Amino acid sequence: MNGADALLVPDWPAPPNVRACVTTRLVAGHSSAPFDRFNLGARCGDEPQAVAANRMALSALLDLPASPRWLRQVHGVGVHDARSARGEEVEPEADAACTHEAGVVLAVLTADCLPVLFCSDDGSVVAVAHAGWRGLAAGVLEATLARMAVAPACVCAWLGPAIGAPSYEVGEDVRAAFVAQDADAAAQFSASRAGHWWCDLAGLARRRLAAIGVRSLHGGGFDTRTDPRFYSFRRDPTTGRFASLIWRT
Repeated sequence: MNGADALLVPDWPAPPNVRACVTTRLVAGHSSAPFDRFNLGARCGDEPQAVAANRMALSALLDLPASPRWLRQVHGVGVHDARSARGEEVEPEADAACTHEAGVVLAVLTADCLPVLFCSDDGSVVAVAHAGWRGLAAGVLEATLARMAVAPACVCAWLGPAIGAPSYEVGEDVRAAFVAQDADAAAQFSASRAGHWWCDLAGLARRRLAAIGVRSLHGGGFDTRTDPRFYSFRRDPTTGRFASLIWRT
């Protein structure tokens, strides 16, 4: 399979001018194994020329209005304000991005972490965030909403493919990071073995978004570790990255 039918299109009530999709490993790429299924990550060990070719193929496949604004993701809370006039060559260090401009394509790369897409009800602003547990606990989703400058009740969010709770075992430090902020977050963890827990990353994200007033929450229900359509670091430590993209027309 090689084409738009191999991409995942979010099922959410976004306005007609908002476009979004998630790439999968069903698209043939230009890389060699283990990155040969449309790897878009430039910092995971793949050849730079192959990644560049895959990124060009992505733009052609989706007929994008501009090249995606790739980020240097660091598991933090930085939010990049993407504007078409900047013409930046260097990838900004951030784990989220937003834009009020049409034709600016936002993207994050993941392979178990949670990608979250956002749009305002009127389609005037879109955003995307990369939420690993560290960024999620530190407030990357809240920072993204703040940068959008839209009332949370007027925002629609979609939780993309991430590792599922049955596959995501974490240590006590991860659980403690969330429970220290919200005692009821303990419900998103279930004991696996001594000092370890199964963690519902998407459930934690839903809880945090709901807490700040986002009512239109969609997506979730994925498990990248068990779903061969997606790259997974937990499944294959040497692996590529897939992209979650959003833009407005």
